[in-house]
Amino acid sequence: MKDAAPRAVHLSQYRPFPYLVDDVSLTFHLHPTETHVVSRIAFRPNPEAERGPLHLDGEGVRLVRATIDGAPLRDPRIDDHGLTVEAPDTPFVWEAEVVIDPSANTALEGLYMSNGMFCTQCEAEGFRKITYYPDRPDVMAPFDVRIVSDLPVLLSNGDPGDRGIGSAQWSDPHPKPAYLFALVAGDLVAHSDRFVTMEGRDVALNIWVRPGDEGRCAYAMDALKRSMSWDERVYGRAYDLDVFNIVAVDDFNMGAMENKGLNIFNARYVLASPETATDADYARIEAIIAHEYFHNWTGNRITCRDWFQLCLKEGLTVYRDQHFSGDERGHAVKRIEDVQILRGRQFREDAGPLAHPVRPRSYIEINNFYTATVYEKGAELIGMLRSLVGDEAYRRALDLYFERHDGQACTIEDWLRIFEDATGRDLAQFALWYAQAGTPRLDVTTRIEDGTLILDFAQHLPETPDMEEKKAPQVIPVAVGAIGRDGREVLPTRLVEVTCAEQSARFEIGTDDAVASVLRGFSAPVILRQDIPRADRALLFAHDTDPFNKWEAGRTLAKDALAAMITDGGEPDPAYLDALPSVVGDETLDPAFRALVLGLPSDDDMAQTLAQAHHVPDPRSIDAARQRMQVAMARHLEADFRAVIESPGIPDGYSPDAESAGRRSLRNAALAHLTLIDGGDLARAQFSQADNMTDSLGALVPLIRIGAAEDALAAFYDRWQNDRLVLDKWFSLQIGAAPGETGAAIAARLVEHPDFDWKNPNRFRSVIGGLGMNHSSFHAADGSGYRLVADWLLRLDPVNPQTAARMTTLFETWKRYDVDRQEMIRDALERMRATGELSRDTGEMVGRILGR
Repeated sequence: MKDAAPRAVHLSQYRPFPYLVDDVSLTFHLHPTETHVVSRIAFRPNPEAERGPLHLDGEGVRLVRATIDGAPLRDPRIDDHGLTVEAPDTPFVWEAEVVIDPSANTALEGLYMSNGMFCTQCEAEGFRKITYYPDRPDVMAPFDVRIVSDLPVLLSNGDPGDRGIGSAQWSDPHPKPAYLFALVAGDLVAHSDRFVTMEGRDVALNIWVRPGDEGRCAYAMDALKRSMSWDERVYGRAYDLDVFNIVAVDDFNMGAMENKGLNIFNARYVLASPETATDADYARIEAIIAHEYFHNWTGNRITCRDWFQLCLKEGLTVYRDQHFSGDERGHAVKRIEDVQILRGRQFREDAGPLAHPVRPRSYIEINNFYTATVYEKGAELIGMLRSLVGDEAYRRALDLYFERHDGQACTIEDWLRIFEDATGRDLAQFALWYAQAGTPRLDVTTRIEDGTLILDFAQHLPETPDMEEKKAPQVIPVAVGAIGRDGREVLPTRLVEVTCAEQSARFEIGTDDAVASVLRGFSAPVILRQDIPRADRALLFAHDTDPFNKWEAGRTLAKDALAAMITDGGEPDPAYLDALPSVVGDETLDPAFRALVLGLPSDDDMAQTLAQAHHVPDPRSIDAARQRMQVAMARHLEADFRAVIESPGIPDGYSPDAESAGRRSLRNAALAHLTLIDGGDLARAQFSQADNMTDSLGALVPLIRIGAAEDALAAFYDRWQNDRLVLDKWFSLQIGAAPGETGAAIAARLVEHPDFDWKNPNRFRSVIGGLGMNHSSFHAADGSGYRLVADWLLRLDPVNPQTAARMTTLFETWKRYDVDRQEMIRDALERMRATGELSRDTGEMVGRILGR
């Protein structure tokens, strides 16, 4: 490992920076290998901090000169982490010039090159790779930036100033931390529009892309304008600059970045046309555009004091973008999709060696804590808080939050205090959600006596690597209802606040013949354990008025049936198959919801379910059982599926709207099942006739799964080999949809393909990440999947440690499997660590996964 003993950073050690920054002026003389950065920074002592030396973070920068109040530095101490010097106890001006090499910055942090374009990524600690500066979120200042270059487009934060030949000036009057700094320079063209805010500000909107891509920006622009309007309408937040710029970048470690006034996006989350993007791509573009725009207030205007408070901006903003997407596309389906993501990513994280609280206590590399726990579980906490205080109080508290903390760097305590002040409620117990890792188990038993529904709750928070003993029970808001056996709702949704280790609730329902519907809307991120007869689940599946619990009942029936097939080798449960037609064929239901019902739990979900029931999951058996179940569903519902495919329900001409997307989703789900029994005739016909990417892939994927896609894959490549984003799909689908254990061999072949650019994060994820997402192939019995992933992570780590570190999470569930697989995964991880050259990012992750 490059750093033999990296030091952990602890929340308890936080101290304010000794100096405040009044303003920052930067001048960039851009050059691919020798960019000169000239800084002028006005400091003054921080009256709320202990005085100390001036330490400025800096990594990989070469100092040319530096002065304080015009005088050369006296005895500066420079090391690999920055520069330290004694500074005056009065206001002073720091000036410096450094040289950096953007072309050599393959880590894609700081200022780097992407196919001839200069680009930055400064969150979390990338600004220190640009110049010497206190690179921490609680140091906020307005920035003025001058860019000198002969490139045609020169962009930075804020509003534009003077533009001359070979230079451009930008000014951001809003104080911001360095992680929100951005600069882009290149040969770009703009897709432009305008938006007038509720305050009357006329805002110029631009999406900057490479020439030739401007025809694929319309949907992203529309999503931006809808986001701006929604934030005004729902949160009362208006945009605060005269210009809002988005730039699409080919090489980007993340999805997007919310830099003030200049959002930088991975191109895959901007560019879309019916021919090149799927319905899912359109939905993601809409959500991520909204997420980054919403950060303007929840992240930029109010930021986090330190990186331990990351969930303050990310959890809140994820919740806001989920609410926006629900308003745009339907809350029922959106909620189910969000819970699927939460369970698939965050519950998995909570159950393994990478478990950590929503607000971690320590870290070695902060990039490793951009996790599902911080984002998705953080968002669930916002949703629970809203449920507990009510919609009106939630809006009142948010108004107070924006009023009280605008321009500040805040903590979780600041956030919770706002709600206490706005509602008078004590949130000390709720705060435990931020401090305690792990997914609570909520055991529920129900009974009905003399027309009264009685629910007995017991909560338990399991041990996690960071915390063996939990402090206390947490507040769990549980939404409950009841359905009579005649199919009528006898108890509309009520909220129970479970605050004790054991607790009961009673509701008069006027009948003894009903079934409780518990945890409606998935009102808390818990594992619900409830022993319900199969007939009662079937009743909820058919009649529950809560869409989430209706779907959940069907999903649980499917999981029970699959688990029995895997552990006992039995046949598909006829009762489950018989329950499907009443939902799948119900045309009063949203087609997108019906498509979700047809989606069986994933292989990884079943592995997690079996592990929770103390069974050692066998990837081969899981994959085989799912295939057998899908064939049984195809035969049992063949007439329904053919009726769906033959239905003329989708209007001519592609539209990404939610209704049309839902109909395509249902039709392609039906096609996927029929392909298992018709040899692929319908799929080949759809593939040859498809006029949009959704239907093209809707046919291609099932052909791959039955091993009949060779001609279709060749045709797809011939058509799209020059489109980098579509070609990512070509790579990932072949591996991700590969049947059985064949994915590892396919990945080994594709890494030799001339179009496999392993230094591009999207392309690397499409192949190596695609293998990791194919459960049976990654966990192939011969260990070939583990070895291939480890080999490529070792190759990538010196070039792009952030991407390599994040992909080590493919190994995080290793202890759930059999002894042979555990040994092969341990060998792969130990081989990585034994090189002695792992980055801090990847070294920390490998150590945590191994448990030492």
